Amino acid sequence: MTDQPDEQADKDDRGAADSSNGGEGGNRMPVWLPRAILLAFALLGVYQITDWAAHKLLGIFTIMLVAFFVSLATEPAVNMLAARGINRGVATGVVFVALFAAVAGFFAALTTLLVETVTNLLHELPGLLNELVNWANHRFHQHFTVDQLRDRLLHDSNTLNNYAQTAANNAWGLSSTVLSGVVQLLTIALFSIYLTADGPKLRRTVCSLLPPPRQVEVLRAWDIAISKTGGYLYSRALLAVISALAHWVFLAILGLPNALALGVWFGVIASFIPTIGTYIAGVLPVLVALTIHPIDALWVVIFSIIYQWLQDYLLQPRITARTVDVNAAIALLAVLAGGALLGAVGALLAIPATATVQGFMSEYVKRYEVSEDPRIERTPRHLRLWRRRG
Repeated sequence: MTDQPDEQADKDDRGAADSSNGGEGGNRMPVWLPRAILLAFALLGVYQITDWAAHKLLGIFTIMLVAFFVSLATEPAVNMLAARGINRGVATGVVFVALFAAVAGFFAALTTLLVETVTNLLHELPGLLNELVNWANHRFHQHFTVDQLRDRLLHDSNTLNNYAQTAANNAWGLSSTVLSGVVQLLTIALFSIYLTADGPKLRRTVCSLLPPPRQVEVLRAWDIAISKTGGYLYSRALLAVISALAHWVFLAILGLPNALALGVWFGVIASFIPTIGTYIAGVLPVLVALTIHPIDALWVVIFSIIYQWLQDYLLQPRITARTVDVNAAIALLAVLAGGALLGAVGALLAIPATATVQGFMSEYVKRYEVSEDPRIERTPRHLRLWRRRG
């Protein structure tokens, strides 16, 4: 019995000796740790390089995305001309010449409107200032004159110099922005022409990388994208033409100058900017009317509201019946999201992209028939009985 404590003490002494001899081995770095550190540094380097390349190539990616959507929108027209025996390259040229002419006409009308509006405002500015000063004097019991305000403004020469310097800097920045925008537009046009003219070759190249079952799905998705994007844009273009003609006639009846240019402006802005486009487009005709006959501004507002109601409930459902009609709230949300992601380009592409996604969902997402239930429409009981009898 007395030997057991001695044996246990000997074991403890041997264990202490072994631990003291192998202490360095117990504290040695694990074998996997250097490899993990190297892997972490390698992944960090790959991330840094990818992030740098993504920022450098973001502009090119945006240009290619816009060009791809333009080619999707123009391909139905090119295919229609090619089906009639016209060479695909010639058909592409005809479609893009017509597109360039439409865009150039819009910007020419916009430039004419801006020049005419600024000229009218400068011509009417003295009278408007006199009316404003008279109203302020009568309202606040003051005795200001336009000459006093002009002398006070000219006396503070430093303020005028600062304004002039700021305007000069802004003009230089605006010129650089316009030049950069023109270069980007030309690049987008060039890629769009190539993508549209070589559409069949591009599809054949993509399909050659996929097995036959996947080829069918890719071609089907491509057809949906072409159909929905082109159909949506063509329907909005038709609505823009109708709106431009209607407002042109109405503004000509009122006797406003540049009625055609104002109609084109209103049609394009109100049709291609969802929800708030009508209100944005109505600002310029109202300003023009205020410089000519202020009462006409009220008639412009009334006509714009009535026409928008007719377009939303009569024209648009019929025109977009064969394409995709995007809900107004979804369209506005898509524009805000696209603008937050890619700026003005994202806002411009948001609606066609949403229409394409909605087209995919209508094709690939299974839907079920909804049974009649009063909780869906929340119609009163007497109206439901009247509908059943009818």
